[in-house]
Amino acid sequence: MTVPADGFADESHDAQRVFRSVLDAFAHPGRIVEIPVAIEAPAPLNVASTAFLLTLVDRETPLWLAPQCTSGSVAAYVRFHTAAPIVADRSAAVFAVANEPDLADLGIGTEAYPDRSATLLVQVPSLRGGRALTFRGPGIEGTASAAIDGLPASFVEAWAANHALFPCGVDMVFAAGSELLALPRSIAVEA
Repeated sequence: MTVPADGFADESHDAQRVFRSVLDAFAHPGRIVEIPVAIEAPAPLNVASTAFLLTLVDRETPLWLAPQCTSGSVAAYVRFHTAAPIVADRSAAVFAVANEPDLADLGIGTEAYPDRSATLLVQVPSLRGGRALTFRGPGIEGTASAAIDGLPASFVEAWAANHALFPCGVDMVFAAGSELLALPRSIAVEA
C-alpha cells in the first residue's frame, strides 16, 4: 500500500492557523485570505483546498468530490488524513469539492436547522482577474468586490436563488493556489 503525501507538518498548530484564516474569510466576505501553511497538495487539489479539508473535514463530515477533483490519490489522501467518509450522493455531503459553483442537489438545511447545510469548496484558476462582482451583507461595511476567475455567466443568478433561501442555503468557499475567499449564503452578489 502506498502511503499518501504528508499532511500538516505540525498538525495541531497548522490546523489552528488555517481555521483562523477560514474564520477570517467568513467574517469578511470578499476578502482574499492567504493560507498560512506550506503543504503538498494531492493533484488535482490546490494548497488552499487541501488545507481547508485537513482542517474542517473529519470522520463525522461526509465529503463529496466532483469527478474532476478526485483521483485515487485524492480519495486515499483524504481518507488517510481525515477519515472522512467520501460519499457518492451530493445531497448527503456536509462538504463538497468541485471546479465549478454548481449548487444543485447540495443540502440547504432546514428552517429548524439551517446549520445542517452544505459548504461547497470551489477550485478556481484565480481569485483575481474575473468578472467584477459586488458583495453586500453581514460582515461587509457598505460593499466588497471580488473578481473570481472561472465563474460561469449564470453564477450571479444561481447565487441569487441560493441567497433567497436564507437562513437556509449553501455556503461557498473559492480556493485558488494558497488563497481562499468565502461567500456565506447571507451575502447578496451583484454583477
